[in-house]
Amino acid sequence: MKKMIAALALLSTAALAQAPQFSTDRLTQDIRTLSSDAFEGRGPATPGEQKTIAYISEGMAAAGLQPAGDVEGGKRSWYQKVPLLRTSISDADPKLVLTVAGKAMPMTQGEQIAVRAPLTGQKHVNVNNAPLVFVGYGVTAPERKWDDFKGLDVKGKMLVVLVNDPDFETGNGDFGGKAMTYYGRWTYKYEEAARRGAAGVLIVHETDPASYGWNTVKNSNTNTMFDIVRKHPKASHTPVEAWIQRDQAVAIFKASGLDFEAEKKRAQTRGFKPVPLKASFSADYRVDAEVITSHNVAGILPGAQRPDEIVVYSGHWDHLGVGQPDARGDRIYNGAVDNATGIAQMLELARTFAKGPRPQRSILFLAVGAEEKGLLGSEYYASNPLYPLAKTVGVINMDGGSIAGPTRNFTISGSAKLGLLDDLTRLAAARNRVYSPDPNPEAGGFYRSDHFPFAKRGVPAISFDGGNNLVEGGVARGEELSKAYTRDRYHQPADEWSPDWNLAGMTADLELLHALGSELANRRAWPNWSTDSEFRATRDKTAAQRR
Repeated sequence: MKKMIAALALLSTAALAQAPQFSTDRLTQDIRTLSSDAFEGRGPATPGEQKTIAYISEGMAAAGLQPAGDVEGGKRSWYQKVPLLRTSISDADPKLVLTVAGKAMPMTQGEQIAVRAPLTGQKHVNVNNAPLVFVGYGVTAPERKWDDFKGLDVKGKMLVVLVNDPDFETGNGDFGGKAMTYYGRWTYKYEEAARRGAAGVLIVHETDPASYGWNTVKNSNTNTMFDIVRKHPKASHTPVEAWIQRDQAVAIFKASGLDFEAEKKRAQTRGFKPVPLKASFSADYRVDAEVITSHNVAGILPGAQRPDEIVVYSGHWDHLGVGQPDARGDRIYNGAVDNATGIAQMLELARTFAKGPRPQRSILFLAVGAEEKGLLGSEYYASNPLYPLAKTVGVINMDGGSIAGPTRNFTISGSAKLGLLDDLTRLAAARNRVYSPDPNPEAGGFYRSDHFPFAKRGVPAISFDGGNNLVEGGVARGEELSKAYTRDRYHQPADEWSPDWNLAGMTADLELLHALGSELANRRAWPNWSTDSEFRATRDKTAAQRR
């Protein structure tokens, strides 16, 4: 083992001495172009998508990659078709009424409430005075001996639920403390409600446990919605999926003779029981629903010796498109950091690898779509892989990029333990950078990036983050800038390119990610999850295919 570690250290040193050069000018050009108003926020199934995927495929071709998408006419194309259900609320002012203690209170979409267009396939939503019931965090977790429903029949009811996990506030308990489990994700809460036949879900928004403010909730949920095409969509979605402002929840609880904070504390205990509220919810609006086709973009650099073994660099090309105007009247959600930076980094890596010695294994550059709609492009690829997942060495996902200069550290989304992270930590150490655990594990970042659909199918996968310990300003400055971005620009029209960006940190990240990909593509070893990982058993089932 010591000899292996020493050999790897020598390889790391040699790779560092021959580090490729990355161009901030090319990165800037790609980011500025993809996040310009001309691309209309890169919404799936819009003219912005067509411009985006054409730009990426042309960039891949110019870099020297080969098409790696669907086979058409006996040849690979640049694109993988991704069929999606697209829905939107067609009424300008959907009827949304909360009746509290007998008093009808009309609600305005985007203000007190954010209702998603239904993903059940229905063309009309009509809910008439569905009773509200508070079900805590809406969790059923037998392995943790946790059940927020306690046998209650919730068919036809509106569930009021809290976001995140029961132990988010206390920092300790049955759900991993501050680190969010999948039970804390809003997607899980919708799914559990659908399994139980509820009429809908009202998630109570609070900034800290959600990890983002109301503007993000509003902008992400009141525009066009997408989902993969399902045989039984009502098994996964309720007719009404919505968030409400905390003040609304407090008022409902007060009218029901309850204290919101006290009930929240009860919900953090295993003995919690559902609480009927003296309120009901009505909704009436029409829906446009149709199946459309979006696309992933795929280019490959074939391996010289083992081309059937695949290393993947991934990132999502989409953003929110055109939506509700901000205070300036801007309706284009440009998505410069999220995720024009990731696609620019992918193209720059493709150029660098294609110019260098041909790797032993193939390297796939995968730009996935509809990430902002629920990781749908990556979910579709992982369900319908262009290349077998059993022989996919690992996935390195790039979602966001370093725009404030070099850092002394790096991190990944979540706290997963796997060989890829060990490799990355070793390579970073040779560059005087250290691994820092995810500073915000309560945000559930592990479940919010495109590596997750691969991870849950056993493929070693990480989503890279350039770190927060800035060379100029330290952690304090890094955290200050991160919080400002989340508050003022994340999922808002203000996420635009700026000439003030310092991309020296991005080029340093690319050099590190290139070194990792180069090692994976030029050695015979297969990284894996730690022995106690929930993904290890799934990966091990396909071990025979990697001998």
